[in-house]
Amino acid sequence: MGFLDRFRRGTGTRMRRPGKDAARTGSTTVRASDKVDEQHLHEFVGARRGVEGFVEPRTAVSDVTLLLVAHDGEWTRRRVPSVQWAHDFANRHQVPSYDAAVVGIPQRMRDYNSRQKQLRKERGL
Repeated sequence: MGFLDRFRRGTGTRMRRPGKDAARTGSTTVRASDKVDEQHLHEFVGARRGVEGFVEPRTAVSDVTLLLVAHDGEWTRRRVPSVQWAHDFANRHQVPSYDAAVVGIPQRMRDYNSRQKQLRKERGL
């Protein structure tokens, strides 16, 4: 990306300003969620069964994210506009949603990651 590209209107990646408590939390400017993120979440929910949503709060390096985990542990994570938007999205798609800061992430997701790592190792990738 060229230096002036970030100043052009309507092109490139939209950025979101840090929260009001940026000085206290050390927050930086992060990429805002967009329609591509929303479309990916729709496709994931539509193509898998037993999906649960875990809403992850904003951190210094990422915005609010929605982690979707299927019954087998397959997962995806995308930025979302707000915590409320994430819970509303889950409700619209009849997906249970939880606050990840309270309940954590499910063990089946970690198990899925371990299985994928083992498969890559066996295939020599």
